[in-house]
Amino acid sequence: MKKYNLTEMTWEEVDEALPATKIAIIPVGAHEQHGPHMAESCDAVLATEMADLLAQRLSPMALVTPTINMGVSPHHLHFPGTISLQPDTLIAMIRDIIESLRGHGIRNFLLLNAHGGNQSTLSVASMKLSKELDVAVYFAKTTSSAKTAMDTNIESVLFGHSCEREVSEALYLAPHIVRRERLEKGDIHSGNWELLRPGKPVQGFYYYEEMTKNGCIGDARKASEEIGREIVEEALENLSASISKLLETSDNVHEV
Repeated sequence: MKKYNLTEMTWEEVDEALPATKIAIIPVGAHEQHGPHMAESCDAVLATEMADLLAQRLSPMALVTPTINMGVSPHHLHFPGTISLQPDTLIAMIRDIIESLRGHGIRNFLLLNAHGGNQSTLSVASMKLSKELDVAVYFAKTTSSAKTAMDTNIESVLFGHSCEREVSEALYLAPHIVRRERLEKGDIHSGNWELLRPGKPVQGFYYYEEMTKNGCIGDARKASEEIGREIVEEALENLSASISKLLETSDNVHEV
């Protein structure tokens, strides 16, 4: 199946693809520390790879935009190399991408996100830009829908950053960003962060070093390419089915 990615296309190729294009996938990542065993580009790279695979499944309806390779990462800033955007900056970037592509007739957009710290900002962006630009803006985390594969393969209670889940995804999608010889378990220590995690009665901000000395959680030593394959393929199946259904409905609302 064809993969339509704007970074690889000429304007004439884009022009030929537009009549069949129903949705633009905007990969959203981050540039932040991922412990001693993952490159700081991890989230941007995984978002890009997932977007390309998803577009292939949705071909010829989907077109992939350039990746937004920085995100909302203030909680990682005390680790060298992390670059963080303000939420308003990220929303402004997304607005400009959508407004540009809306001028070419695209009316549906998916913000495909690989960084948990972006989720609340993307929720606001979805609501705000859908109303202001008269388009449909959806958002999704790259692999969060792969619940069966995660329940089967992930043993750590605390996971989600440079852990066996994320490292497994990278081993399957982009093994070049993994330092296999340096895989470590998260060096976790106690603190108020334990009262502020998702699912707790109260949530709030904390710096990552308050939770983990080496910048990762879970146990990356248990990661494998096979686990990554199971997670990624289940997520792609769920995402493509959901988006296809949404696009069927949106045809009745937006002319694409």
